[in-house]
Amino acid sequence: MASFPRGGVLAVGCLAAALVLGGGAWLLSQQHAAPAKAGTAQPAGTFGQARIGGPFHLTNQDGKAVDESVLKGKWSAVFFGYTFCPDFCPTNLQLLAHAQDKLGAKAKNLQVVFVSIDPGRDTPQTLKAYLSNQGFPKGAIGLTGTAAQVAEAAKAYKVYYARSGKGSDYLMDHSTVTYLMDPQGRFQGVIRPDATPDEIATQITRAMGG
Repeated sequence: MASFPRGGVLAVGCLAAALVLGGGAWLLSQQHAAPAKAGTAQPAGTFGQARIGGPFHLTNQDGKAVDESVLKGKWSAVFFGYTFCPDFCPTNLQLLAHAQDKLGAKAKNLQVVFVSIDPGRDTPQTLKAYLSNQGFPKGAIGLTGTAAQVAEAAKAYKVYYARSGKGSDYLMDHSTVTYLMDPQGRFQGVIRPDATPDEIATQITRAMGG
């Protein structure tokens, strides 16, 4: 498992994705959250005009095959990344962990789902070791799979990713959107990449209905 810097800058690929895709996602999330005009309705699970979420077939960090039903029964904060990510992924996991702490008793109704876009290196065992970091969310679910399975999941969530560089130390360009899904597995909003733990906890609390 690769180590990551705490005070460094984002890798170029992650930074570009954050600016282009993260910012665009936040703007679209505001459109999703805006009240519908009289006589119109926006289906649950849509993101602007794009539907977010859908069937997938992956493997969790315990080596068990899972599908989209893993999102059922709890609120889920879902984002795509990889364990060798130098900055954004570990930072985002730390922010979600702090937000989880601030939820208090409501934290039991939230799960963090980390989907790897680097199946060549992120085996179930690698994910399990990575997510065992005490600074990461408690009970986080790590998902990986074959290249085709990861592509299926990324397509369902409109996630961009691409390999950058050669050799074993390559990076992955990827979008930096965290999706908030309800206990039925339906998209409910975007957690902004620049949100603070307090803001994340407030957003989730409101989505839960108080």
